[in-house]
Amino acid sequence: MILHMESKTARLTVLIDPVKKKSFEKLCAAQDQTPSQVVRQLIRDYLEQHGVSYATRPKVGTATLTQKRNP
Repeated sequence: MILHMESKTARLTVLIDPVKKKSFEKLCAAQDQTPSQVVRQLIRDYLEQHGVSYATRPKVGTATLTQKRNP
């Protein structure tokens, strides 16, 4: 698996119950990953699962998100 840092970032705020948050943080630490790394991977997987492509480095004047169409 090739992981790379996107050139720009945006903040996503998620409300979660404190017990789940603590369990998530412990699991991430046990797997030597940060919660942010895991959430970014979950988002990439979710987009791929739903056939949504995206560019991490958009070209000037072009759309950065496209939905793949089923024939």
